Amino acid sequence: MFTNFFIKKPVFASVCSLLIILIGLVGYTRLPVQEFPTVEPPVVSVQTNYPGANPEVVETEVTEILEAEINGVEGVKTLTSSTREGSSSINVEFELDRDLEAAAQDVRSRVSRAMRRLPDEVDAPVVSKRSSDDERIIWLALTGEKYSSLELSNYADKFIKNVLETVNGVGSILIGGERRYAMRLWLDPKKMAARNITALDVEQALRRQNVEIPSGRIEGKSTEYPIRTFGRLQTTEEYENLIVRRNDDNSLTRLRDIGRAEIGAESDRTLARYNGKPAVGLGISKLSGANIIEVANGVKTRMKELSKDFPEGMEYYISVDYSTFVEVAIKEVWKSLFLAICLVVLVIYAFLRDWRATLIPTITIPVSLIGAFGVMYFMGFSINTLTLFALTLSTGLVVDDTIVVLENIVRYIQEEGKTPMQAAILGVGEVVFAVIATTVVLIAVFLPVAFSGGSSGQIFNEFALTIAVSVVLSTFVALTLAPTLSGRILKRHQPKEHQNFLSRVVATPLDLFDYALSRISAMYDWSLRLLMRMKPLVILGFILSFWVIFWLYQQLPQGFL
Repeated sequence: MFTNFFIKKPVFASVCSLLIILIGLVGYTRLPVQEFPTVEPPVVSVQTNYPGANPEVVETEVTEILEAEINGVEGVKTLTSSTREGSSSINVEFELDRDLEAAAQDVRSRVSRAMRRLPDEVDAPVVSKRSSDDERIIWLALTGEKYSSLELSNYADKFIKNVLETVNGVGSILIGGERRYAMRLWLDPKKMAARNITALDVEQALRRQNVEIPSGRIEGKSTEYPIRTFGRLQTTEEYENLIVRRNDDNSLTRLRDIGRAEIGAESDRTLARYNGKPAVGLGISKLSGANIIEVANGVKTRMKELSKDFPEGMEYYISVDYSTFVEVAIKEVWKSLFLAICLVVLVIYAFLRDWRATLIPTITIPVSLIGAFGVMYFMGFSINTLTLFALTLSTGLVVDDTIVVLENIVRYIQEEGKTPMQAAILGVGEVVFAVIATTVVLIAVFLPVAFSGGSSGQIFNEFALTIAVSVVLSTFVALTLAPTLSGRILKRHQPKEHQNFLSRVVATPLDLFDYALSRISAMYDWSLRLLMRMKPLVILGFILSFWVIFWLYQQLPQGFL
């Protein structure tokens, strides 16, 4: 039996368990932390901008054309669209078994095919896959009573955004309520009508004159001069001097003759306020696989450093921080896991009545649970509420194998009078196949959950495999480390009169527990003999109970999560 090798080589058995712990600790330090497992929704979005067009025009000229083309893509489940002034948004949801990368490529091909039917003024459609990592994990509010939204937006874009993007784990940063500086041209309809000028004439004049093109260079025998033409308009005066048209009498109509130029916001359609004051928001998302808590803490630390150089009166606030919810949830599950281990140890001691025997599962439980972190790392999992809940649930499962082995070894010591080493060899050899069979059954229960399809399969994949990994490790530890420790820690049972004072004090409540347990066992024997005389009634009761349970199951509300 392979277990005898580990029992006779205690150093090797201990090294194997220490190696499992070491791999688990290394994996634990590298595992990302998040609230739930990463779920990639099978959704592809198509965003298209049509500047200046009203919703009706965008609907007929853009949305309907793209919808008709995309609708032929294989595996489309639902196709929804929304049209606003100047923009179109289409979301394509695919069947759960459809490969998302291939689906996105098919959508890009269809969109490219439809682009020749779109108006020339339409910006190129942007096709992207929906990702759970696009969600913002923290929102910052930059505000100041002395500053306008334009000034706050400019400061956030120039001095904050680029710095925060260097924080380890930060993905993208969105400036909410951003208002960019732009040159706004205000045209007077009456003056334009008097000169027979349209807004299109002004636009064409801007396209012709507001350009900067390469102009070559002047070369000599010993010198070379690059030539640069200054065509870009910069100031309000330059814009107001823009030549809109040359009249028949060779006079010039300039922009100042029909309107004026001023520096203002590119768009007045967005505005952000925080506590009634002008503000801009900075939404930070994390990279795939990054630790949400570490990313959020890194952003907070960097913002504290940046705030020292803020202009007078400018300040920032953390308006939303999802990492705090994740941190609290993770801590609560850790507490539950620790409490579960403590309760398991107490229950084992209550039944075995031997602190030496209780010490063995106290050692083997952490080995199995810590080792699971290493396998989780290699499988690309994360520390989240579901994986920690799986470890909490596994606490009761991983101890089963050790208890089966330990109880049989203790029986050989107390009832057969064997030495601890003899009892370890005989006890584990007698139950080795039963322990392995139990593990195989548990794995057979959880593996189908891990490989179920759809979003629910993605969510419970880590949950089920974490339990399966913990159980496999517990079986290995129960068949190697547990009998090794038993052969060297356990001793023959001492009579009560030979026990020390503390052992006798602890034994008193445990004697009461044993008495209560024996009474319950006697009641069970009595009820079992009674039921054996009423077999038809028992079968009828079972059928009735099954029907009631099935009816109650049908009454339960159903939903996703």
